[in-house]
Amino acid sequence: MNQFKLNTFLSKLTIVLFLISFLNLPAQVKTKELKAKDIPTDIKYEGTLKKAIQWEDKAGYHIVILAETGIYINKDLPHESEGRDAELYAYHFLDAEDLIVQVWKVFDYIHDCELDIEASFIENTLAVTDLNKDESPEIWIMYKKVCHGDVSPSEMKIIMYENAKKYAMRGENKIQYGDDDAIGGEYILDKSFEKGPSVFRAFAIELWNKNILQKWD
Repeated sequence: MNQFKLNTFLSKLTIVLFLISFLNLPAQVKTKELKAKDIPTDIKYEGTLKKAIQWEDKAGYHIVILAETGIYINKDLPHESEGRDAELYAYHFLDAEDLIVQVWKVFDYIHDCELDIEASFIENTLAVTDLNKDESPEIWIMYKKVCHGDVSPSEMKIIMYENAKKYAMRGENKIQYGDDDAIGGEYILDKSFEKGPSVFRAFAIELWNKNILQKWD
């Protein structure tokens, strides 16, 4: 390799390494996991705690809570059959100067299902980022829900909030059965994602693809 080619290669390598280091800058906000006993008593939530995290920034102390009911019969709702229910909740609270306010709440459910039922958050997908580096954190949650009696995909969603603005990615997971056969996996990005920063779309698609596959023997 002559000197010109070597210098060109080294220049390109430097650019690649810079881009990699840039992409790996702390876009992920450092958070602390909370147990139920650590959550302030002023904060009320429905369901059973699945995960809670906390972090601090210039706005104050933030707490995000994920909770699920599991499978049960909600006696407050009418049922046309002997079906069961499952619900999930996500909350963002802000503690600013000793005043706790609810910034947003996500609620979703399966109701009156006589078949296999699930409404649950996908493990290890709760994330807090600052991808566009504007010091306003993006909060990501991901979950699936389904009522089915066969081997079919579950409805899957990614919900992201930046402050009070909601972004949503909706579709279904991918079911793989056998070595080569699979169904599902499609998704739609809402207008907020389509019109928002490209880094938001890239992160959402990466998160989706990492958690899309469910295998059946």
